[in-house]
Amino acid sequence: MVASSRTVSSSLMFMFFLFGLSAATELLVGGKENAWKVPSSEADSLNKWAGKSRFNVGDHLVWKYDGGKDSVLQVNKEDYANCNSSNPIQEYHDGNTKVKLDRPGPFYFISGAKGHCEKGQKLVVVVITPRKRYGPVSPAPSPAPSSAELEGGPAVAPAPTSSASVLQTGFVTALGLLATISVGFLM
Repeated sequence: MVASSRTVSSSLMFMFFLFGLSAATELLVGGKENAWKVPSSEADSLNKWAGKSRFNVGDHLVWKYDGGKDSVLQVNKEDYANCNSSNPIQEYHDGNTKVKLDRPGPFYFISGAKGHCEKGQKLVVVVITPRKRYGPVSPAPSPAPSSAELEGGPAVAPAPTSSASVLQTGFVTALGLLATISVGFLM
């Protein structure tokens, strides 16, 4: 009975560990408070920060700013490019804005303060597409034979397979090994 409860306990701990790896996070825009401002230089641009960050479905962006002087507008791609604040998808004025990234793809944000977007106070983040496959990736189908092959010409080399299957298989194997070690350690 003791070994059985240890196995259940270690299995639960392992599940919580895996859940922790995939949990959504809150990302402070710019990596610091009051980063939502007109950048002093191109190097100070929030898009530089976004380009170095990874955004996943379920993550939250958090802005800390003076809500009495500025706002965050979520806009479409065209309004982002043109700094058009007249038709936002969402508008936030609270100074502590939290936006959930609920789908893969780009999200566009501009400042609602007059003239700020034109001076570079804007942000685009791209949420990565979650992987839906956890097993090995199937190799690409072979191309149809060419007329040269049918007539006795040179053979065509098979299509290369994806290295992603090696990475995915390695990750799954590593998780299995970690589970085995965890269970063995706790017994």
